[in-house]
Amino acid sequence: MPIGLVTDSEMEKELANLVPSKPQTRAQIVDKPTRGRNEGDINVPDSLRQIIGEEAVINGRQSALQLAKDFGISPSSVSAYANGATSTTTYDTPKPSIIQHINKSRMRVVKRAGKKLNAALEALTQEKLDYADAKDLSGIAKDMSVIIKNMEPAPQAADDASQKAPQFVIFAPTFRDERSFETIEVKE
Repeated sequence: MPIGLVTDSEMEKELANLVPSKPQTRAQIVDKPTRGRNEGDINVPDSLRQIIGEEAVINGRQSALQLAKDFGISPSSVSAYANGATSTTTYDTPKPSIIQHINKSRMRVVKRAGKKLNAALEALTQEKLDYADAKDLSGIAKDMSVIIKNMEPAPQAADDASQKAPQFVIFAPTFRDERSFETIEVKE
């Protein structure tokens, strides 16, 4: 047989000529799919969780729901991602990487709103207060301050261990009168 490319059937014929025939079994193990999450299933990637959480915080829940719908993610998961959690079961224990991403996004918005607030305040001069309509400028300043207040991340609650101060518990025994004790008379 010349050297070159051969088909599978030609290869099997040549192998049968060289090697005494053994019964060849071609078996394949097929795992039965189980309900729920199977071993090796891929969860929603953290990057997508971060994007959906950011979208919920910055542009609102409806926008995040639409984005999640495009990826086949449930509305309850959107709520969890906006809170920094990976699922509804871990809602009370958010994942630090998701929280950090959401807080960075919030801080970008706060920074932009702060710049606009400062520009509005700088434009609000005494002359404009005297002669121009300052309502518009004060409205801009008020709106920017509300945006900053709403977007600033919530203060992180410190661990209980670091918050607790040393505690001293002092027990003071109560005094009892001799008459309250049980008496036993012994004859000698």
